[in-house]
Amino acid sequence: MSNKDVKILHIDSNHPLLWEQLEKAEFQNEADFDSSKTVIETKIHNYQGIVIRSRFKIDKEFIDKATNLKFIARVGAGLESIDCDYAASKNIHLIAAPEGNRNAVGEHALGMLLSLMNKLNRADKLVREGHWVREGNRGHELEGKTVGLIGYGNMGKSFAKKLRGFDVEVLCYDILSNVGDENARQVSLPELQAKADVLSLHIPWTTLTDKMINSNFINSFAKPFWFINTSRGKNVVTDDLVEALKSEKILGAGLDVLEYEKLSFENLFVSSRAEARDEKPKAFEYLLQAENVLLTPHIAGWTFESHQKLAQTIVDKIIKLYEQD
Repeated sequence: MSNKDVKILHIDSNHPLLWEQLEKAEFQNEADFDSSKTVIETKIHNYQGIVIRSRFKIDKEFIDKATNLKFIARVGAGLESIDCDYAASKNIHLIAAPEGNRNAVGEHALGMLLSLMNKLNRADKLVREGHWVREGNRGHELEGKTVGLIGYGNMGKSFAKKLRGFDVEVLCYDILSNVGDENARQVSLPELQAKADVLSLHIPWTTLTDKMINSNFINSFAKPFWFINTSRGKNVVTDDLVEALKSEKILGAGLDVLEYEKLSFENLFVSSRAEARDEKPKAFEYLLQAENVLLTPHIAGWTFESHQKLAQTIVDKIIKLYEQD
């Protein structure tokens, strides 16, 4: 099939280079950023490709109506908004771009960790309030610590590379074997839990990782530890995380993602009832007040540079797909 015969529907806005370079490669671009999933389902049969972020779920019903779809391209790292198994059964190629924002995520994780260990957010707040507190803001050095990474793909490897400038031991645990490298030694989960002073998550949200970080998991660590999550909020039971913060089993938490996020990641709460009443879960209220918690709104991979890199990665993969054909 010639590129000229390939119609691509863009349902989310992205960096303009994505559209421009696909157009230059003679693909047909069309955009619909506003229509509902139901409306898009009525016309998706007209397209060979769709480019998404996370506006709605690409489920079995959607895929059944996409009778001519050859690929789904998500401008991001995770594919949890897509029924991947069903799409694969229909010979639909799945394209993601973890290479595009891995550096941003690695830098963000490092920034969160250093801020937590040195109480930068608390110290800044106190100075702005007129309090010059030195002893109460004494921090910890990263040197000599053991950093444990769960998940050692693009994001985990990026964070490990950033840690090379520090005198730390980096351990990684992954469901795949032989993924360790010069930046991290792959170990069993029990060994990681026995040695880690820091835990950083770099895993997708799947049936295996849903609510993975719960009380039993946390209490399996031999030492109190700092916790960083730049992966997915639903990997963590927030109530259990808060209990661990209260007991000081977790010394501090840097959370770029929260259990309460909507699938689109554009809004916080999943419950329309909570939105209507402006209710906040008690665990979230605790996180908002805790001085040893750092919160960011799912922006670890959301830099100006990654915005462009993500788009470029998707373009390159779409073009390569049709070169192979």
